[in-house]
Amino acid sequence: MNQTSELLRTVFGFDSFRPGQEAIVDAVNAGEDVLAIMPTGGGKSLCFQLPALCRDGVTVVISPLIALMRDQVRALREAGVEAGSLTSGNTEEETEEVFQALDEGRLKLLYMAPERLANGGAVQLLRRINVTLLAVDEAHCVSQWGHDFRPDYLKIGALRKQLGNIQIAAFTATADAETRFEIGKRLFDGESPTTFLEGFDRPNISLSFQPKDQPRRQLTEFVAARKGQSGIVYCSSRNKTEVLAQALRSEGHSALHYHAGMDGEHRRIAENRFQREDGLIVCATVAFGMGIDKPDVRFVVHADLPKSIESYYQEIGRAGRDGAPAETLTLYGADDIRLRRSQIDEGLAPADRKGADHARLNALLGLTEALECRRKTLLGYFGEDMETCGNCDLCSQAPEVFDGTDAVRKALSAILRTGEHFGVGHLTDVLLGNTTDKVRARNHDALPTFGVGKEYNRKQWQAIFRQMMGHDLIRPDVERMGGLVMTQTAWPILRGEASIDLRMDTIRKAGAAPSRREPVALVAEEDEPILSALKMKRSELAEAMRAPNYVVFPDKTLIEMATHKPMTLDDFSRLYGVGAKKLEKYGAVFLAVLNGGVEDMHPVRRKLAGKPAGDIFDQLKAAQLELASGPHGTEKPMSCNTSLLAKVAGQRPGSTEALERIIGEAKAERFGDAFLEILAQN
Repeated sequence: MNQTSELLRTVFGFDSFRPGQEAIVDAVNAGEDVLAIMPTGGGKSLCFQLPALCRDGVTVVISPLIALMRDQVRALREAGVEAGSLTSGNTEEETEEVFQALDEGRLKLLYMAPERLANGGAVQLLRRINVTLLAVDEAHCVSQWGHDFRPDYLKIGALRKQLGNIQIAAFTATADAETRFEIGKRLFDGESPTTFLEGFDRPNISLSFQPKDQPRRQLTEFVAARKGQSGIVYCSSRNKTEVLAQALRSEGHSALHYHAGMDGEHRRIAENRFQREDGLIVCATVAFGMGIDKPDVRFVVHADLPKSIESYYQEIGRAGRDGAPAETLTLYGADDIRLRRSQIDEGLAPADRKGADHARLNALLGLTEALECRRKTLLGYFGEDMETCGNCDLCSQAPEVFDGTDAVRKALSAILRTGEHFGVGHLTDVLLGNTTDKVRARNHDALPTFGVGKEYNRKQWQAIFRQMMGHDLIRPDVERMGGLVMTQTAWPILRGEASIDLRMDTIRKAGAAPSRREPVALVAEEDEPILSALKMKRSELAEAMRAPNYVVFPDKTLIEMATHKPMTLDDFSRLYGVGAKKLEKYGAVFLAVLNGGVEDMHPVRRKLAGKPAGDIFDQLKAAQLELASGPHGTEKPMSCNTSLLAKVAGQRPGSTEALERIIGEAKAERFGDAFLEILAQN
């Protein structure tokens, strides 16, 4: 077992890498500059934490939020890694402890916020402490047109030069080609780093969308079926976060709100509660975004349509970061689309950027009105191909589809004949034959398309226009005050050269109850009491440390405990996320919950639990018992004490002479052949 694999197992408790991690770790260990685009929850932090343990010197991690840094530092310390952070949230004692660890050469990872780089003293400190790697988390923050732009990230490139062009590794979950170019220019001085573009698929996350139909009822029914699970409900306004949090509390849920209008202290309280409490729901604006590193969020609901597919992907990615099953639900309606369009139109971006943003919103509408697997549509946007996933609402229940060519041609004709200057409301009046003042003033009641669409009502035409936007047949034009214009894709349909299918289920009259998917079960029904007991013990331990529950163990580890029910420390060590430090600290505690106690094990043997030497020790001990009175049972009893057996198991001598140096000549004569045979087989 090489050093990397051994550290992966003994420190982090993982038997293998997640997809893409190993190649990135190898590149960083080889000294290459790296840019890694990995899915949210794909294990980015391990790709710089593990190399930090394989090298001399300090790895400096630039990370955007204090809460995120503190949680990662706490988790590393729990795993036995020397790590610290220098942030404005430190107490004097914490800062002094970090400086002492740096002076003594003990610290392996130092977390810093980008804002601290403006301090000249910070640069002097980094020059002094032998920094060998700069790890930049959330690297997309350098993009001025990105969704999380942070001006202080622009200073990182200069810092790198000041430190002698040291190695840099940058990580992000969302970066299109334009953002990747900006990262290369600003962080790598225009050079091309070794780039890893890992898959965007998060197969453990279930995807589901519903048109709004009594949306508060839709939300409360979804949450009620998942009572006791931690979740996030994203809302488009501050007021809505407060209203929905109150509605959930009135239904008996533990819920709170979060938005940028709250004072700093109340935001910190909300963040701390969410990190530490099981089963808490936060109704939040996107201000509750970057830095949420809680791995056991079991669901994310969008009470309103997100801004874009990129935002949607980033936000649902906060669910199921531990790899256990998680669910999402997105509610959407006509008002959402109008809001998102107006936010784009009223923004400060140039016209071409607004046009691109409208196209991104159209892509999101294409996801809401998809005709086949949601995940296939989502990954297709990011340039990935896949077959149906079996873990979305459309895979569970295929949508009802009809030939919508005639309806689309009528709508396109209305757009073209009115000069591509009007929005959905006016175009719907034309199609329905409504003689409004606006219609009469422009003589649109004289058009051939006036009144040709009476087979559908107003809401149904809104759904048709929404699907047309999702197919990118039409887009709002900023320079025409949001008037819909046709794309090149629409012309073959208008000319009768192509056909198009639409979803009937989203066109039907409002009022029909939406289809509902059953919540994903985390464990078998008979194991639910065990999982609850394990969670209670985890909360008790975390509360004593004043740390988030997942710092003890994430949900995925507890789910494995409840499912596999380990009986011994060796069994326990094989669970996901159980490294040597956590095995020693928590193994007996959780085995007591599972089995009412833990096997009586000698302290020396306990230190070998979960290690290959532990199995060798057991075989040596069994062989010793068998030969205690010689091969025929007639000789004077003889034995090796536990410490000697542990030394043999750990050092694995390969010859009689080497074995004699450990256990002595007489014992080697009695046990040597059997011991050496066991060692050779292992």
